Amino acid sequence: MNAANVPATVRISGPPNSSFLVGYPGISATLPRIVGKVEIRPGAGFSAPVNISMVRICLQRRETIHPAAENVARRHLGTPRRETVDLVGKEVLLFRCMSGKEAESVIAMDLPFQIFIPFGRSGEETNRRIPPASLQLPSRIAETYYELVVTVQQGSSMQNRYSFPIPLQRYDTLSTFGMYNRPETRAATADHIVTLGISLPKWSYGPLDPITVYVKLSPNPDYLNKARRVTIQKLTLTIEEEITFNPEGDEPTKKVNKIAKHTQPVGTKLPENGYMTNLGLVLPARDLRDPDGIIRRGKPAFPMYEVTSFTTTSTLYKIEFFLSIKAHMTSARDITLRQPIVVCPMDQQACKEEMDAIEQAAKDASHVDPNNPILPDRTIILATEKEAIRHLGLCEVGGVKKMLIE
Repeated sequence: MNAANVPATVRISGPPNSSFLVGYPGISATLPRIVGKVEIRPGAGFSAPVNISMVRICLQRRETIHPAAENVARRHLGTPRRETVDLVGKEVLLFRCMSGKEAESVIAMDLPFQIFIPFGRSGEETNRRIPPASLQLPSRIAETYYELVVTVQQGSSMQNRYSFPIPLQRYDTLSTFGMYNRPETRAATADHIVTLGISLPKWSYGPLDPITVYVKLSPNPDYLNKARRVTIQKLTLTIEEEITFNPEGDEPTKKVNKIAKHTQPVGTKLPENGYMTNLGLVLPARDLRDPDGIIRRGKPAFPMYEVTSFTTTSTLYKIEFFLSIKAHMTSARDITLRQPIVVCPMDQQACKEEMDAIEQAAKDASHVDPNNPILPDRTIILATEKEAIRHLGLCEVGGVKKMLIE
């Protein structure tokens, strides 16, 4: 069989005992990167050599939205699925045959690589933004999917692309970061008779994390006579998920889901010095285990999250979360306050446990030069080499290829 017509067998392997992803996307000090090697072997038989002219690798992001996918009727009548494909970082050239030759006849090839994931928000160019986390929403109304794409040029007439899904998480929303632990306060009024004020001690939460809001209803001193007639019926606290489809396009559309609600009955007149209370609920979580307590097998492209969705911004969609606090009253208009919060895919305990690892990853990254990373040596076994088939675990005995037993 002619080596030029034999497609190669291609696979990617990561570093021993660790994942492809090194560092923490979203945290620039850890120099997030994908590390591994491309392994190329004969595709036909055990030892038919393959012609290789060039090998390239890149990280690609696919993003799709289909806002109508949840509804069967609208899925057929609504707008079709939209998709974008972006290159993340830069494409890396791993091998090119010597000039003047069309291809090298190869028995085995191991090509180490490092692809640095962008970690700067600077500039409007897409390739410099921090890539959003992998995510698939129910009914695939929106998804972000990453794959490593290896392009193998075999002579002038044959080029094949091989794609390998790779999950990618973001770590810049961890609830243990100091910026999320500063109290947030806000106030609103509906008709100047009563003011609703809230204070939120922190504003990043993960699955099953408790959320507490301090609430105060105060009468306006200029309208005390009217305020004395006000009765506070109840207070409600709701967590709202707001998905904006096509946020940077011409016609963005929004979808708001209420994912948890707590109602506190009050039924008292508004005191002159105001009414204070705490409202609390727990951020819902998704159980990753089946009824027998076994963790279900995940999809290779998507991490196993304990939340259905989390705070994220992509090209085709954006997911935000709000706490909606509503005071229901008589003799005064109801007041609603919406306070933005951050939902992190990990709970408070998991976030704490990641902090030491992030610190260590930053120390390790300080020794890495992103412009000239040190890679292991590549291995290229040409068909012309003596005993080349030993690298495939074979040897030749009396003109017959047999398994090599050392």
